[in-house]
Amino acid sequence: MRWPNISRRGLLRGMGAAAAAGAAISVLPGCTNPEQEEVPEPMVVDADRAINALEEYLEKDLDFVEHETWSLPLGSVPHEATGTWIPVTQAGSSATPMVKGCALNITDGTLVDVVPNVRSDKQSVVIYDARCSDEVYAWVELDYLTHEWVLYASKFSDGAVVGTATALWKGDANYDPPGFACYENMVLWQITPALLGSKTSERSYCYLWKLGNENAKSVVESPGRFAIAPSISGDVVVLAPRVRANEGVFYGVTAYALEDDLATTVDQLVLPQTVKPFYATHIGDRFAISIEASYSSGGLFGNMGTYVGTSNGPFVRLAREPSANVAGKKDAFIIKSRTSYFVLDIKKSTYSILTAANRCVDYGEYPVRVGSSNDFVTFATVKDEASGYPSSVTVRSFGV
Repeated sequence: MRWPNISRRGLLRGMGAAAAAGAAISVLPGCTNPEQEEVPEPMVVDADRAINALEEYLEKDLDFVEHETWSLPLGSVPHEATGTWIPVTQAGSSATPMVKGCALNITDGTLVDVVPNVRSDKQSVVIYDARCSDEVYAWVELDYLTHEWVLYASKFSDGAVVGTATALWKGDANYDPPGFACYENMVLWQITPALLGSKTSERSYCYLWKLGNENAKSVVESPGRFAIAPSISGDVVVLAPRVRANEGVFYGVTAYALEDDLATTVDQLVLPQTVKPFYATHIGDRFAISIEASYSSGGLFGNMGTYVGTSNGPFVRLAREPSANVAGKKDAFIIKSRTSYFVLDIKKSTYSILTAANRCVDYGEYPVRVGSSNDFVTFATVKDEASGYPSSVTVRSFGV
């Protein structure tokens, strides 16, 4: 394997993160190391210093309406995307393929097969996950017997892959299948040691690759596991690497600029020690951070819920167990609850309720749009009205 224009330190770092199978493309140095940069102090806020939205905001009628509804075959799972095309993993028509990579056009409801078959000859390999923009389609193929996996990407145009797919990375059971995202012509992915593998003490890295390039770039380094997968929001991506590693376990929820390949930190909020974000994104000039568990310390952020605010405060809290990332636009934040969504208007101090699709309570409805967006798209597995059994997947589109 060829590693052009790379320092010895960068070579060892790249080899360490893919020791089992090796990277499928070259990796250039250029990593951001949180330990060597100026990192803010952990933000510990008194637990009573947040605005409790459901107690202090006024409820009002929802001011955006459903635009389109589409029905997909049972077993379809749409995934996060920012463009016209939404990646969908779908059950195959037979055992081979067990899963195929598809895409849904949310302007007209067209569903197309993009990757109908895996590239491997092994019967135990399936398409595990998929993401796309309107320019690039990326997917992970996983061997469910050995847990070896490969991340592929290809140019994507008018609902089809174009040309030969590029193998971006290969890993084995010592590394989790990557959290990844697509934005315009780029793919970002994280290489994170598995909790139970032999590489648990190794560092994690986020890489960036652009269509047509022979090289990927290492852009963010974490002295431990990333807390969340990359979350695209407008022209930033939010990551949560470990920071202040010589002081304890701290996660820095960080918004990086996509226009300069994550060289610029737009904003960063360091959570209290041991507090781990479950989801995080950045909308307007505010973070939206979801905490799944309650902690014995950490002040405000030690309590389960979703928090909206800046790195300087103040914060609005929705005291509900989080189950999905937050979407929205400017001052509006759409936060999933168990059977509905709360739409918080931070500027007007109001909230509205968006009810879930009919007959989906048992399985839940989840957002496809996360972060900043001009529309809001959801999907839900719904039951047949007559039989009561799951029958299809409903996709809904709203204006924001």
